[in-house]
Amino acid sequence: MKDKFLFFFAIVISLSSVFSQQDYYPDAVWLTKAPSELGMNKFLLDSAVTTAIKSENKVEKDLRVSMLKSYIREPEYKIIGPTRFRGGPSGLVIKDGYIAASWGDIERVDMTFSVTKSVLSTVAGLAVDQGLIGDVNDPVDKYVWDGTFESEHNKKITWKHLLHQSSDWSGTLFGLHDWADRPPKDGSPEQWKNRALVEPGTVFEYNDVRVNLLAYSLLHVWRKPLPAVIKEKIMDPIGASSTWRWYGYGHSYINMDGIMMQSVSGGGHHGGGLFSSSLDLARVGLLFLRKGKWRNKQLISEDWIRQATEPSPSNKAYGYMWWLNADQTWKSLSTDIFYALGYGGNYIIIDRKNDLVVVARWMDGEKIEEVLSLITKSIVNKK
Repeated sequence: MKDKFLFFFAIVISLSSVFSQQDYYPDAVWLTKAPSELGMNKFLLDSAVTTAIKSENKVEKDLRVSMLKSYIREPEYKIIGPTRFRGGPSGLVIKDGYIAASWGDIERVDMTFSVTKSVLSTVAGLAVDQGLIGDVNDPVDKYVWDGTFESEHNKKITWKHLLHQSSDWSGTLFGLHDWADRPPKDGSPEQWKNRALVEPGTVFEYNDVRVNLLAYSLLHVWRKPLPAVIKEKIMDPIGASSTWRWYGYGHSYINMDGIMMQSVSGGGHHGGGLFSSSLDLARVGLLFLRKGKWRNKQLISEDWIRQATEPSPSNKAYGYMWWLNADQTWKSLSTDIFYALGYGGNYIIIDRKNDLVVVARWMDGEKIEEVLSLITKSIVNKK
């Protein structure tokens, strides 16, 4: 009888241990734990937060002014989507799923600029998971046959090329020319228009017009607005607030199945893109840290997240619109880190090695490695 009791007791202890090791996911209100409860040094963590607060990005609070200054070299540059005055520095450190530290107004909704790209690539992953896209190596003109990909060069472009930003797609979308986005430092508009196109997949080029093209192409695949897709498939299941928005331009509407739908932008280069609070961005980060799983449901496949965070042939520091530390841009940090990055210093950083998500808003890019290094050094009890 005693042996049976001991056997039963051992099973209970074992199950209790397994349960206690289960990943934590926040409810509507995110739980905070003291650094000591999470195996973190409070002094170093506080130093990281202080550094983040003191390292505000220099972009103007009036983002329209900042954008017009930043892109003054671009021919015919104009702001055609919504913008908003930005807030001050804010952010969170999420350790083991709990808030270990936060600063600033983490509920304020701000523009995220190119953080939107990482969300857009997630919409592509959902389309692959559901079979709406058969293979990322498929030519996009197999799905979008309206002439957008009909030229000899453009017909070679695959979904993977768009996701890697290596397509060199040539054309005009919603009045924006591909060649006018971040043009070379030398040459003239006439030379940029008539440049020799490179083979798709061979050269990385950061270009918002081509990112908007991915959003436009995904709208053709989903046949419903992409904000509705991400709301249903991702944001609602992870418990995001009702405050986030995803915008396109005032004229970026197309007729889809007899309904006028807006094609959203993949960033805020011309206005628009994702507007979100730091708290909601942290939930997105936690979903990716947990390999696409939220509690007991796989929202996006683990295989897609693996693909999205693999170095691309044309840029070892870039996956499917996620930046990678694989080339150790941040030399003091793990090569296993990947992150979303937007203009003005907007970050969602995922550190799988340390079970860590860091959101930083309006951060000086020269200081982000120092802040992250202090955070990782604060983790006393390594897993």
